[in-house]
Amino acid sequence: MLLLGASQAFAEEASSARQIVDKFQTQLIAVMKEGKQLGYSGRYDKLQDAVSNSHDLTKIARIVVGKEWEKLSETQQQQLVDVFSKLSIASYAHNFKEFTGEAFIFDSEEETTRGGVVVHARLTIPDEKDVKFDYMLKEKGNSWRIINIIANGVSDLALKRSEYTSILQREGFDALIAKINEKIDNYSKL
Repeated sequence: MLLLGASQAFAEEASSARQIVDKFQTQLIAVMKEGKQLGYSGRYDKLQDAVSNSHDLTKIARIVVGKEWEKLSETQQQQLVDVFSKLSIASYAHNFKEFTGEAFIFDSEEETTRGGVVVHARLTIPDEKDVKFDYMLKEKGNSWRIINIIANGVSDLALKRSEYTSILQREGFDALIAKINEKIDNYSKL
């Protein structure tokens, strides 16, 4: 009986992680459907809450700079979280700009050994190969938040961590912030 209760509790937890991903994906598709009319800034505005309510942007920023996080002042940490949040939203606004019949399909979910949940889904794109997404979520407060997304086996977090820690160590904090702001600016122009 105790085992049944534990598996039922996990099912309820996992479904709430899935709900976070489902809601986020629904919001992405809705923005894509209006993408051309909205333009970049309209997509950015519409996705701001969607990203903030589904992603743990503070945790992601910490992971992205690794051990360097502890060397930053509180002001620098907050500045990094702010600029990284803008980058995340800008990236979605840039990459999900038009709708050609795409759909997200849930595949499965699993609990990780560290108490997280991975939601496996795919984006179907007409006349193209599906894109496989693995959303890694951790509990934050009374909800789940995305802390990493792996697309077709490539972790965006791992790519950023390698690049950003290198910039931070070689060129310093101000150079990292400048490079991230430059990326945000480029997304808005493309």
